[in-house]
Amino acid sequence: MTNNIDHDRLFKELISTFFVEFIELFFPELMDYLDRDSITFLDKEVFTDVTEGERYESDLVAQVKFRGKESFFLIHVEAQESSRKWFNRRMFTYFARFHEKFVLPIYPIVIFSYSKPKREAISQYVVDFPDFKVLEFNYQVVQLNRLNWRDFLNQPNPVASALMAKMNIAEKERAKVKAECLRLLITLRLDPARMQLISGFIDTYLNLNPVEEIQFQEEISTFSQPVQEGVMQITTSWMRQGIELGIERGIEQGIEQGIEQGIEQGIERGIERGIEREKTLILRQLKRKLGEINPLLETQIMELSIDDVEVLGEALFDFSTVEDLINWLNTLTA
Repeated sequence: MTNNIDHDRLFKELISTFFVEFIELFFPELMDYLDRDSITFLDKEVFTDVTEGERYESDLVAQVKFRGKESFFLIHVEAQESSRKWFNRRMFTYFARFHEKFVLPIYPIVIFSYSKPKREAISQYVVDFPDFKVLEFNYQVVQLNRLNWRDFLNQPNPVASALMAKMNIAEKERAKVKAECLRLLITLRLDPARMQLISGFIDTYLNLNPVEEIQFQEEISTFSQPVQEGVMQITTSWMRQGIELGIERGIEQGIEQGIEQGIEQGIERGIERGIEREKTLILRQLKRKLGEINPLLETQIMELSIDDVEVLGEALFDFSTVEDLINWLNTLTA
């Protein structure tokens, strides 16, 4: 499901945007001596591992001041989406390069975001001999698959809202966790751009199947009305993005085939699927709020334009009875 996801970009964008919040959530003791107004992100560092023949880029390096002092130190954050042998050696190599180049203290952190294995990840690199230890390099670890998402439910922190989607989640809890991620996100009252960043992160890693979608709707129906409205706005945004993605994929597919008809059909399928999904979602919300709906009304709703469906998605929170729905539909033909 996540094979085509650009994990590095998603995590780097999340952490760089909410860097202070990330540190506050997982390393509050670091905030005791970090000057939060001094944070500067440095250019990425690139090196080649001659033993593996691979080229690596550091994910995120921030230069910060010690609070109340003029001296600096570095915070190096790596996001690792797979379990790799000798990753600890690579972390030490990063450390050595940064120390050589900047001659500053370095606070190294790794976020392990893979689902398996769940055994505790290695957090040090050691070089020793039978008679003495040459080196013991340690780094901080945030291993998401060993964290319980319930422990972060009431953390008023945008990083918690996002990363709950990658924590230790039972299959049957996926819909509930997605709903709770969005509930927490709505309560944070972020600006639209930051809201979209986190909601997109959540939707990427908790992409639900049809059965889970129904469970998701049931979960959000238990929220207060203002939170329900906020979640609906987010899910409506996902629908629009789905339609746009369907168009893009249709164009790409048609170009690959080299057939003009393929492009047109791909666009049409992408639009139709996105619109149908949004209409089905609205119907579920209406039934949840008003009870069973006459099949004729269902048909009328399914025939609405996408613009009218989006307006209905906001208006339905003011409905108390089926009569309210009928009156609203009548205004469209008045």
